[in-house]
Amino acid sequence: MQVGINLLCLSGFIEEQHLPHIRRLKELGYDGVEIPVLRGSVAHYEWLGRELDAIGLRRTCTSVVPSIAANPISSDAAVRQAGREHLDWALDCATALGSESVGGPFHAPIGHFTGFGPTANELRYGAEAHNAMAERARTNGIYLSLEPLNRFETYFLNTMEQTRAYIGLVDHPNFHIMYDTFHANIEEQSQSRAVATLGKHMGVLHVSENDRGIPGRGHIDFAEIFAAVRQQGFDGWVTLEAFGAGLPELAAATCVWRPLFPDFETLFADGITFIRQGWAAAG
Repeated sequence: MQVGINLLCLSGFIEEQHLPHIRRLKELGYDGVEIPVLRGSVAHYEWLGRELDAIGLRRTCTSVVPSIAANPISSDAAVRQAGREHLDWALDCATALGSESVGGPFHAPIGHFTGFGPTANELRYGAEAHNAMAERARTNGIYLSLEPLNRFETYFLNTMEQTRAYIGLVDHPNFHIMYDTFHANIEEQSQSRAVATLGKHMGVLHVSENDRGIPGRGHIDFAEIFAAVRQQGFDGWVTLEAFGAGLPELAAATCVWRPLFPDFETLFADGITFIRQGWAAAG
């Protein structure tokens, strides 16, 4: 497996000022970073890819649906088209970055609700958009890792049972799932059963504590999760996700209003130690 870290702990937009932190991640033994692709130009991600190459870090990325005006599951054909164009932009940025995977909840706008669960039409529209995106990703050597969220952030995909059915609708070999332990802690009765339900379709494992702070300091049973994931033969990205306070791009959805770790050095060092030791013990 490869250990990564979601750089949303630093910022929603990674710039030159963040490079010293990224170099420190390399020193601590991280294999790569997960870059937020929420805004910016393709040229910016080309620049960032060159910087990461120089540091010696591999990369994945994460993206979202930014608004209801670009919703790929909308009943409005023009809005769906805007949503597909946004997905194309995210994939273009990922390609420029040299990303191995595009992850995150790029299925529906975070925090937008209709008062119901997903309709058959919404599932169909999403599957069509994600099949087309997966095919474009395949031609660029990238795979997708779509992220289900808890019920307080989306109504579209919440559980691995729902997700497994959706995988069948998308029906593309480059379409995988980002399993996030924080969201599953809310939605699943058993994380080991949830991992088994997902089976071989995991693209990225997000290691995220129940308070979204440093993993191992909360109540999530990561020993159970690591054992279940290893039992499925997963050997991909195991990515730490912790959030800093007041991230403007996602604050309304994540509801993180206080510091969840004392400093970056503690998060970086304790996070990779916890993941590597926990993964080894699960084997």
